[in-house]
Amino acid sequence: MRGKDNGVKLSLLLGAVAVKHFVGLEDQIIDSIHYDSRTVTPGGLFVAIQGHRCDGYVYIEEAIEKGAVAVLTEKQWSGPPLISVAQVEDARLALAAVSSAFYGNPSRELCMIGITGTNGKTTTAYFVESILNAAGFKVGVIGTINYRFGGQSFTNPVTTPESLDLMRLLRKMVDRETTHVVLEVSSHALDLHRVAFCEFDVGVFTNLSREHLDYHGDMETYWQCKRKLCVGRLGVGSKRRRAAAVTNWDDPRGKELYTQVSVPCLRTGLSDESEIRAQDINLTIEGTSGKVQTPEGDFDFTSSLVGNHNVYNILSATGVAITLGIPLETIQKGIKDLQGVPGRLECVANNLGLSVFIDYAHTPDALENVLTVLKRLTSGRMITIFGCGGDRDRNKRPMMGATAGRLSDLVVLTSDNPRTESPEAILAGIVEGTAAVQSHQYESHELAKGFETGGYLVEPDRRKAIALGLGAASPGDTVIIAGKGHETYQIIGETTIPFDDRVEAEKVLRDLSTVSSRQ
Repeated sequence: MRGKDNGVKLSLLLGAVAVKHFVGLEDQIIDSIHYDSRTVTPGGLFVAIQGHRCDGYVYIEEAIEKGAVAVLTEKQWSGPPLISVAQVEDARLALAAVSSAFYGNPSRELCMIGITGTNGKTTTAYFVESILNAAGFKVGVIGTINYRFGGQSFTNPVTTPESLDLMRLLRKMVDRETTHVVLEVSSHALDLHRVAFCEFDVGVFTNLSREHLDYHGDMETYWQCKRKLCVGRLGVGSKRRRAAAVTNWDDPRGKELYTQVSVPCLRTGLSDESEIRAQDINLTIEGTSGKVQTPEGDFDFTSSLVGNHNVYNILSATGVAITLGIPLETIQKGIKDLQGVPGRLECVANNLGLSVFIDYAHTPDALENVLTVLKRLTSGRMITIFGCGGDRDRNKRPMMGATAGRLSDLVVLTSDNPRTESPEAILAGIVEGTAAVQSHQYESHELAKGFETGGYLVEPDRRKAIALGLGAASPGDTVIIAGKGHETYQIIGETTIPFDDRVEAEKVLRDLSTVSSRQ
């Protein structure tokens, strides 16, 4: 692997960066790159980036003590001139540049498919992966749930890895003969230059709705980050003549994006203007079917995934496949082969006559989508169990509370990664919206024998909340536990503890089944 066994000359790495000032030896051999001083090894290059909590500049001396032979920094280094120091305008951008060069520009050796948008990235990535597998390609995926390639799966702490970690991972994929990589691209990644030197063959935009405003501040800034994938990262570098985009024409920002891209672009949606569109859609609690029309012909599809929003994910994946020249019958097979996505309307089996789902919906738009779908398909009542994350956008809390109250017969409000905020304070924000549409507040003991009228309950303990919501359900009811999806933890304060909605729901359903069988 280049950048691991033989090292790379510092001059080669600096050739990829706009250097403002340099002192030292350009022919210095670099054996590794680091942005965390704790990981520095002898012969390494330390890039002093500005983090969310601390400035890498203050750790330069620690990096030198650990054996760093070169440093990239935005500030002029005033310490002892014992090593090579390059001053740059933007350390994060420089990190992306030297990382790509160090690992031999691995994205150029792969067919790179980037997917961005507020909702649907993960499911679209799974559909694309399934289609590519059906076509016989060797596929790697980097996304919210994990990253996986070559039959192996690894935990991913963030949706899109830091540029150094991303380039290292892409080089490993190349070395394992991966041919195609599906990459979920977050707005944070685009803003922080994590994919700045990643050359994409296809860029996908799913939709835009309220999310991450605690970071971006407002929707326009959020949008300007999201559009960078298709407007800034496509049509550049070695793939500029073959890059293509796929955008959701039914989303207002998707329409705007279509007028801005400089590469061929396929529109997806339900309108006649879309090149990739769905017709004759049939939605059931067991799955979805319909017809997809494309410039290459039409095909019928069936999917075990539930909901109209998944039709859009299918169309986005189909758009990718069409741009890559994959036959229609292969696309059809790939869609059918995907049996589910962890934590995305994931069904929890039971013998109580209940439809129980786990879903990652943690934005107002996502929650409305899943509740609208399930409410239309359920024969009984809708019970929603959810909360909002701490240290995140506070303004969305009453919005989500109102959505849940409007579309549910019973809402159980609880904790969802409160982090350093008080769970009670978070819940107060959600209640503000829920109480505006559901006037009755239940107490825990009132739900022991179910409920007759609509209302809501506040229970900060998520384990108890799940038990209360499921315990109040009757045969024919639908229960959705939303917000965490595939996550297997709760973040309380600075501590992360094991917690899995799926496991908790299964335990409660098992106990309820045992009680029911004894009666």
